[in-house]
Amino acid sequence: MQFDHDLQSIQEMRDALQKAKEAQQKYLAFSQQQVDKIVKRVAEAAFAKSLELAQMAVEETRMGVVEHKRMKNEVGSQAVYESIKDEKTVGIINEDPVKKIVEVAVPYGVIAGIIPTTNPTSTAIFKTLIALKTRNGIVFSPHPRAVKCTVATLKICIEAAVEAGAPEGIVSWISNPSMAATTELMKHRDIDLILATGGKELVRAAYSSGKPAYGVGPGNVPVYVEKTANIMQAAKMIADSKSFDYGTICATEQAIVVDRNVQQMTIRELKKNGAYFLSEQEKAILETVISPLPGKLNPNIVGQSAVKIAELAGISVPTETRILVAKETRVGSDVPFSIEKLSPIFALYTADSFEQAKEICLNLLNLGGRGHSLSLHTNDDTVAREFALDMPVSRLLVNTLSSIGAVGATTGLMPSLTLGCGSYGGNITSDNVTARHLINIKRMAYGTKEVTIPKPAQQAIQTKAESNDDVSEIVEQVLKQVTLEGHVDPKAIAEMVNHVIKKYQMN
Repeated sequence: MQFDHDLQSIQEMRDALQKAKEAQQKYLAFSQQQVDKIVKRVAEAAFAKSLELAQMAVEETRMGVVEHKRMKNEVGSQAVYESIKDEKTVGIINEDPVKKIVEVAVPYGVIAGIIPTTNPTSTAIFKTLIALKTRNGIVFSPHPRAVKCTVATLKICIEAAVEAGAPEGIVSWISNPSMAATTELMKHRDIDLILATGGKELVRAAYSSGKPAYGVGPGNVPVYVEKTANIMQAAKMIADSKSFDYGTICATEQAIVVDRNVQQMTIRELKKNGAYFLSEQEKAILETVISPLPGKLNPNIVGQSAVKIAELAGISVPTETRILVAKETRVGSDVPFSIEKLSPIFALYTADSFEQAKEICLNLLNLGGRGHSLSLHTNDDTVAREFALDMPVSRLLVNTLSSIGAVGATTGLMPSLTLGCGSYGGNITSDNVTARHLINIKRMAYGTKEVTIPKPAQQAIQTKAESNDDVSEIVEQVLKQVTLEGHVDPKAIAEMVNHVIKKYQMN
């Protein structure tokens, strides 16, 4: 029964969390050298199994391409390791002798790691490495349709970690995941941070859990082919990027926007690279396959080949077809070709001017990709810079493959499988999330400036008033003495004056 499965899943989650918490307390005592040894060993073990894990992922999820998932596993292991290996994440990590500030790294504690079905093995490797690098424990909730390959990945990682000296349980997981268990995991009192990679609803649940969370937004990425672009190069990159792992990376291009004066050349070069342009009738048929309900993506096309998607629609295409393209003019949730499709399907928009191209790109982003990424092919740096200034995205990829460029494979961006969308996309960061996001930094600051603290004005007024009262009292005493005795004693007067002077000096 579903109810029984949920109970079992929740209990397994609690057990895994308890193990991770106990292990993390032990891990706190590890030195930077010990931590780095563990991280290196895990990265090497995962890298060595990249192909095997890719095969498992494709077999289980029935999504993507083995060779491409292998590349993602290699980025998630070796490239991520190379990017974080020299970072200080234990104890004192920085000292500023001029400002006299000392910075100390402190782990969050235990992290909830949510894994998507589109990139199950590479994301698991990546999150394991950055958690271990920062002395955090981590408990994973795999996607129900990617459990076997995710758990296999985590077993490789934890075995390598323990062999290198890590405490048992520092990397744990739910082997029978359920939504109930995942929800409770994110809200559990022993979870200190959430790393959520998955669908919109899951990310929203992470942000509403009451815990600090790194989530990502959708990536309805436009690619603009500007009139000065190298069209032959741009078309090849776009086709390669869109067909990479059948479009399962969220930074993959979703719609082509092309200047009218290079439109025909672009279409010709796309066709040379395996693009099949749909007729109006074929487009209408495929629209119902992409989105049976307005704004809702058909999960059966995610991560599937162009040929298979065409078969689902009853459309006959050449066997060498890599991407399906339809000309489009409208943008909206009721326009299937304009939404994020996570598959090798493109809309192609033609712009009559640079301003119109910007407007189309902005409309596509506003539909569902704000804060994520935008791709641009141009040889005009002024154009690139204007897009960088004006577009509401966190990454702008110029003259490269957007899908793998955004994760750091073909660019200088930080290698990452979790791409923040900033406030544009409702996220806490616009960075490519990595190890530095998983530590708190304590700062010890020495005094460097001398200040004089003035007395409150009211007190000064009161003191002055009190002094005046004292003077008046002494004068009265002198007058009384003169009245009673009929003469003035110079010595007594002198003592009274000295007393008044001392009172003023004290105030």
